[in-house]
Amino acid sequence: MKKNMSEEDLKSCKKKTSIGGQALMEGLMMIGPEKIAMAVRKGDGEIHVETSPIGKSSKAAKIPFVRGSVKIFRQMVTGTSYLMKSAEFAEEAISAEAEDSGKTKKVSRLDKFFEKHTSAMLYGSVVFGILLSVGLFILLPNLISNLALGSWLDRNASAGNRIIHSLAEGVMRFSIFIGYLALASRLKDIKRVWMYHGAEHKTIACYESRLPLTVDNVRGFSKHHPRCGTAFMFIVLLLSIILFSFVPRIHILVDMLIRLALVPVLASLSYELIHFTAKHDNTFTAIMAWPGLMLQRLTTSEPDDRMMEVAIAAMVPVIPAGERGDEW
Repeated sequence: MKKNMSEEDLKSCKKKTSIGGQALMEGLMMIGPEKIAMAVRKGDGEIHVETSPIGKSSKAAKIPFVRGSVKIFRQMVTGTSYLMKSAEFAEEAISAEAEDSGKTKKVSRLDKFFEKHTSAMLYGSVVFGILLSVGLFILLPNLISNLALGSWLDRNASAGNRIIHSLAEGVMRFSIFIGYLALASRLKDIKRVWMYHGAEHKTIACYESRLPLTVDNVRGFSKHHPRCGTAFMFIVLLLSIILFSFVPRIHILVDMLIRLALVPVLASLSYELIHFTAKHDNTFTAIMAWPGLMLQRLTTSEPDDRMMEVAIAAMVPVIPAGERGDEW
């Protein structure tokens, strides 16, 4: 079907969906307007699919420039929850292999504690992830740039010193982020996650082009997508340079506390900007989307057919019945 349609025909019939996903361990999670679906390839080769309804959104999740922080936190909780579920399937496969070899898996006290306190573990993991990200990508660059440029800026105080400091922070922030992705990409398990990430993007792109969700159709699409978490992180890093250039330098600890307090503002502004760029097609949005697409070279890889089958299995259950039910 795809081969019989010109590029102009594909472009004219293309839609922008609000459906998004997240790569898991040997699987994918897709979030639609009404349902969440997880598809995981089990040890025996079978694809396990489970769905759940979307919870009711709070009023704050509908207010522009507020909804960003609310939705991001909620998606992190959902994503972490399904990541833990997918890990359970991976653990079952390992346990099955151990049983076949005559070994028995010991259950530690820590495992028993986590089984009894799943909710606490879930929210604790999300909070820890947020603190780690903020510390690594927001506070650490500020600390390094303060130590490196602090005395020079004090001796050369001017109206532009905040801009110089913010640019130095930005360079350090991008360097740490790209270095983090480059190192993560060298890990074997992460490489497979990147492949599932690519399968997610290809499947969504196929659906947005209104083609049947088959492996043959999905295979032909790009593993890069403008509405991606990697693109969102680029927007966060870019806006941090602009936002923090308005913050006066007071003291190294005070500067870090101010940046910590501005993280929700930064997240909300970034959400609105990526929401705008994903919704419109013009020169400005193309320029804004391009760096995020380039960064996806580090966070996506070409999936195999079995991974695309899993992505399709996760996508199908969350597609709403109404044609416009998932418009972005």
